[in-house]
Amino acid sequence: MRNFLLGWLLFLAGPLQGAEIKLNFDPAADAQVLTNFHAVLAGAGRPGVWTVLTDVVPPQFAPVSDKAPVVTGRPVLAQTSQDSTDERFPIFVYDKETFSDFKLTARFKIVSGNSEEMAGMVFRFQNASNFYVIRASALGHNVRFYKMVNGVRSDPIGPQLDVATNVWHDLTVQCTGNQMIFWLDQKLLMPPLNDNTFTRGNIGLWTKSDAVSYFSDLTLDYTPEISAAQVLVNNVLKKESRLLGLRIYTLDREGKPAIIASNEAKEIGQTGGDAEKAALTDGKVSFGRGPDTVAVWLPYRDRNGDPMAAVWIRLKSFTGETQDHAITRATYIIKAMQQEITSSEDLLK
Repeated sequence: MRNFLLGWLLFLAGPLQGAEIKLNFDPAADAQVLTNFHAVLAGAGRPGVWTVLTDVVPPQFAPVSDKAPVVTGRPVLAQTSQDSTDERFPIFVYDKETFSDFKLTARFKIVSGNSEEMAGMVFRFQNASNFYVIRASALGHNVRFYKMVNGVRSDPIGPQLDVATNVWHDLTVQCTGNQMIFWLDQKLLMPPLNDNTFTRGNIGLWTKSDAVSYFSDLTLDYTPEISAAQVLVNNVLKKESRLLGLRIYTLDREGKPAIIASNEAKEIGQTGGDAEKAALTDGKVSFGRGPDTVAVWLPYRDRNGDPMAAVWIRLKSFTGETQDHAITRATYIIKAMQQEITSSEDLLK
């Protein structure tokens, strides 16, 4: 998969605690969001090839004036592999966070395919064997929803209708609790569906077999969820007056320690260093000192005593405080945390 950069914007919408994420695939965008997607293959065959191409994408809304700028090419995401293996599903997953209640819209264009001409979206994605999908087929003249549970696909549900190739379409899914509603080009596809299999998960883009499909303009309106780890951090901060900073780290897909909860929201997702890695993998305790502060890195242990995370604690110091005393203070805090959440599964909820 060719490396590229992704434009990313997050807007908090105020007292209702709603939020919006807009994703585009501009190579000039911020490099930090490069790691927010990864390619997955469900089924058989070769992995998908996801890359950025330039294509003409018309505006989503009709121009209000005939003097509007002429539409020109801009970056879009493309799945270009033409492996025709049946039951082959290249998926591109946005894994910066998971979502429960949301409304997701993506624009897609089915470009070509001999065995299949399809494009769609996955949602409440758990892994390559467990997810929901809504997809459009130009060859099959239909739109279908189904779920994959432990690698077994349910019976597809959806209407017969024409889906033009080489035309940009809007596909939308809205999830509220166990209810799902779908639209294609702003038209309701079917009555609402209800299913309790997956309550939250990732979102992503989907194709099948040798279909070459383009994607653009992902918009996600959602209700932000506070993770169990973040709730724990928030509660500890309220109780400990001398606590200046608190972070929880777990290992990411590349085996690097990454922040999953912090007193500074902007830090979440950032990677740590040797001290965090040593606490996670070896259970090692580390110490540091700053002006009027001390910092301690400790392993966060599960109910069996094994490290399941690393915790960084920064405290106000006092005159004459020794390293041993600072570690004792930090250990008192983390022991209280370990009584609240005792397994990695619960920590990552």
